Amino acid sequence: MKGIVFNLLEESVRSEYGEDTWDALLDAAHLNGAYTSLGTYPDSQLYAIVGAAAAALKLPPEAIVRWFGTRAAGMFAERYPDFFRPHQDTRSFLLTLNDIIHPEVRKLYPGAGVPHFDYQSHSDGRLTMAYFSDRKLCAFAEGLIEGSAKHFGETVKIEQPLCTIRGDSHCVLEIAFEKTRS
Repeated sequence: MKGIVFNLLEESVRSEYGEDTWDALLDAAHLNGAYTSLGTYPDSQLYAIVGAAAAALKLPPEAIVRWFGTRAAGMFAERYPDFFRPHQDTRSFLLTLNDIIHPEVRKLYPGAGVPHFDYQSHSDGRLTMAYFSDRKLCAFAEGLIEGSAKHFGETVKIEQPLCTIRGDSHCVLEIAFEKTRS
């Protein structure tokens, strides 16, 4: 996993829970926490930090990962506004992940392993996204979708009828969109 993910997580934790919390999580996870944005680190280190946070907050790991995804979306919108600027809504933004955003992520962070999505649009406005990744971070994807919706002045309802964490071959995210501001 690229170091930028760890940097964003550290920023999220320090901002929300204070300066000392990040160090406490690293201690609990038995990690030193020296992450450079372009460095590549074992996924197990992210899982260890998430596990330490889940234990400290008495929450499921997926809740921690989803919270982080929501926070990370806002940081991405600030740091990479050109990814968001061409879009008027969350749906159009999400539909660019495979063909525009993830190729650019690979240019910025060589070697980045990004998920792949298959899409199905529905006549009632819903969007189905099949999520394919060996990392099983579908909760991160959910958080990123929620954070992106907030950026676009929308709310989303996400259901997940299939999930690799529950033993399915891939995840499916059923997304309904609702505008919250004009």
